[in-house]
Amino acid sequence: MDRFSVDPYVVDVLMPDLIGHDRKPATFIVYLFLLRMAARARRDSFSVSLQTIATKTGLSKSTVQVAIRHLRRRRLLDPDIAPTSSEPIRHVMRPWIRP
Repeated sequence: MDRFSVDPYVVDVLMPDLIGHDRKPATFIVYLFLLRMAARARRDSFSVSLQTIATKTGLSKSTVQVAIRHLRRRRLLDPDIAPTSSEPIRHVMRPWIRP
């Protein structure tokens, strides 16, 4: 099993913001899962279906859909990419990191 490290910002700022302020703990779980997928793919854009996210996180597909919408509004997922069922591309964004 390989290691996965999380930027301190995700735990120190984003977790309390999504869970405490927005009251969307599932959104945090989905984002953490997508960060892991991005690390595994070694790039920020990758393909993963809603059903796969639901299965791997233990959440329902509808909960994952709501979480993805919230992440797009918060610009933690690229809102300009429109995934389709044949090409479920996700692009994880890390707005706290400046290029």
